[in-house]
Amino acid sequence: MLMTAHTGVSDYLAAVQRLVPLIDEHRGSFDTERRIPDAVFIALAEAGLFRLYLPKVLGGPELSPFDFMSVVEAACALDGSVGWLVGNGAGMSRIGGYLPETVVRDWFADPHTFIASATGAVGVAERVAGGYRVSGRWPFGSGAHHATRFMGLANVKAADGESEPPLCCYFAKCDVTIHDNWFVSGLRATGSCDFEVRDVFVSADHTHPLVDFKPTQPGLIYRLPGLSAFASTISAVPLGIARGAIDAFIALAGRKARLGSTLLLRESELVQAMVGRAETALHAARALLVDAMAELMMATDVGGDRLLQARAAFRAACSNATECALQIVDSIAANAGTAAIFESGKLERAVRDVQAAAKHVAVSPNNYTIVGRLALGLEPGTTRV
Repeated sequence: MLMTAHTGVSDYLAAVQRLVPLIDEHRGSFDTERRIPDAVFIALAEAGLFRLYLPKVLGGPELSPFDFMSVVEAACALDGSVGWLVGNGAGMSRIGGYLPETVVRDWFADPHTFIASATGAVGVAERVAGGYRVSGRWPFGSGAHHATRFMGLANVKAADGESEPPLCCYFAKCDVTIHDNWFVSGLRATGSCDFEVRDVFVSADHTHPLVDFKPTQPGLIYRLPGLSAFASTISAVPLGIARGAIDAFIALAGRKARLGSTLLLRESELVQAMVGRAETALHAARALLVDAMAELMMATDVGGDRLLQARAAFRAACSNATECALQIVDSIAANAGTAAIFESGKLERAVRDVQAAAKHVAVSPNNYTIVGRLALGLEPGTTRV
């Protein structure tokens, strides 16, 4: 049964834990099928995990960014691909605050609604009566095989031939061609295939600007800068994968003996120090991300230089969280020895998944450059802060 708008974060965290047996049962097919099985997708959808940002007035929970982060981390701790889809799918439920209520109510009346989105390319939109004719091909459409709607960016050609700022265009599944090209090392079960549309009509009320949009709902999450809100859905993923790796190692250390000894791994002071450093690094990275989000939320309605600084600092916090997660998982794998290379264990998958997540542009090391430029009195040097 789909959770109601009155469901709190503790209920969603409990729902994630109830999925453990189902995910464990089907995990063997994640890599071979390169998508999550239908049974897992349906269970996630019916637990309400793809609508965490849906406005309360539209039947959603409208979680805070902090609660959203906790749920995504918990899902990623179970499995990187599952958590990635929760972050992306639930993140896109934020459109409930961007599009007209009638449109959102219609789309989310289906409890299995999932919106695949991609910003890695820009299509072309031509103005026509009532909307646009759109063509384009977009990579990294996470969850494409299960998606009910797709969002792709498109530039609108102005009368003078110049391109206007990108427009977020939403396509019906029947208008989309999915290219089954997701052959990768990590996050393999996300099914993040290319998708394409050719000369498809998109109604004007199925679009909104990528930036400078006018929210249709009053909640703060819908007033946050769109690119910052998007980055927040990605940054929790590496932290959750790292949490899962630590937990898996702790379980291993309680039953595996050190090489050439009868003592368990957990009895080694070096292992104890490594786990202590991992726990500390994880909490520190998360604390910085929470602090940066809190400042971004306070700066959103202030605007001006404070908002610019907050946006840059938040993106840097996203990159820092990812780098810390990479270091934690690498350290865990090194100390686990051969246990970290078997596909039957969680650590091998965590290594691949965190490496894949770290490649996302939202958590790129280039984010540090923006902070540095601003600190040095320069312009940010990019429009995608």
